[in-house]
Amino acid sequence: MPFQITTQPFGPLPTGSTPLTEYMLEHTETGEFITVIPEFGAILRRLVLRKGDHLFALIQAPESPQALLADESYASAFLYPFASRIRHGIYQFDGTDYAVKMNEVHRDNAIHGFVHGRPFTVVNEEVTSTHAQLVLRYSYEGDTFGYPFPFVLTVTYQLTQANRLLHGSNPASDRMCALKISYTAQNTGTTRAPAAFGWHPYFTFTEDAERTAEFVDGMTLALPGRTAIVLDDHLIPVSHYPFQPAEVIDLHKRQLDTPFLITPTSLPTDSESFAETILTSGETGARLIVGQQTGEGKLNYLVCYTPPRRDSIAIEPQTANVNAFNNGEGLAVLSPGDTLSGTIWVRLD
Repeated sequence: MPFQITTQPFGPLPTGSTPLTEYMLEHTETGEFITVIPEFGAILRRLVLRKGDHLFALIQAPESPQALLADESYASAFLYPFASRIRHGIYQFDGTDYAVKMNEVHRDNAIHGFVHGRPFTVVNEEVTSTHAQLVLRYSYEGDTFGYPFPFVLTVTYQLTQANRLLHGSNPASDRMCALKISYTAQNTGTTRAPAAFGWHPYFTFTEDAERTAEFVDGMTLALPGRTAIVLDDHLIPVSHYPFQPAEVIDLHKRQLDTPFLITPTSLPTDSESFAETILTSGETGARLIVGQQTGEGKLNYLVCYTPPRRDSIAIEPQTANVNAFNNGEGLAVLSPGDTLSGTIWVRLD
């Protein structure tokens, strides 16, 4: 069977002596693989996919346990129970005022939830002739200041044959793989709870271990139809720009830190709607496709961010707008037992 799952120690965190465990989901014939660290927010640390004869390392994430703790970029983080920012860290829900920890102090915001860095548990491993799958879970008891709403967050990573994805107009060879991420967040408390989900990967193209990452200034980005959101000096929404149809933009000297409300595409043979964002390498022509499930309660927002180093770009599917805990845009309100769920995929074309 070409797919397999193995583990290896990643090294201890500076604050403890127990080594982290890194899981590798691999296609042994194509050389494609992903690695995941359950004990540190279940982050995706490596993503290597094939296009033709070339393997590309496609994601930037910390390279050591020390770097994990020092990282302030939220590389590969899952963002829950809120994505992006809460102004002042203060919100009101069902008539009660709450305040969460401000962790973006220079802008006076709380940012990106709190499951990043928390320990997830591996609850299932599965290997078949078409995929390798890892299921991870984090149970929260409601004990973080400002969010007294218990939940269970389950994340599923699947390295799968690319032609098994239902989306995309160019079917891939069965000898090429794709990454599929599914999530389910369940309200396990006894009251209603506000919720929003996001993922924060940084993408680039690196063809082999000897090369540095390609700078984004030589890349283009194909965006779906969208409505860009106007932000103030604290990066909090204040209005919207007019709708823009799908287009390709040149990233040369272009700085992005922009949220979008996106317009989905529907396949004629599929009732499910989706959107895809395409990053194209200027050096090789390889196309990295980031897809997200859209529709009611799904991933209807997207944030694109070019960090100052410009050797990667964050393409972040999200379920809600910035400051959704205050403006309500995309915010999910989960009754006891209700779930928030969706799917994200990454493939090369």
